[in-house]
Amino acid sequence: MKCKINRNAAKVLKKMLDSEEAEGKMIRVYVTHIHGDHAHYDIELDTPTEQDEVVHTDKDIDIILEKGNEYLDGIWIQYFYVPQEEMVITNPKMGHHH
Repeated sequence: MKCKINRNAAKVLKKMLDSEEAEGKMIRVYVTHIHGDHAHYDIELDTPTEQDEVVHTDKDIDIILEKGNEYLDGIWIQYFYVPQEEMVITNPKMGHHH
């Protein structure tokens, strides 16, 4: 499975991982719901299970993804400061949403 993270998102995710509540945990991206050909995503701190794959990114952040979930394979995690600060998760292969 693949996952890309832009530079801004890496900064935000590293801050999450540096928090006290993140001790021993990693970033999980999961599907909140699916609309036909695209999905909506969210992020949480979690620990991997047997149903997960840990994906290593080029930003030195490991991401937990559910194995075999086609909506998660190839996601792109981005963080934008304008027009408003927000995390945006898309999957270019599956249509896009966050």
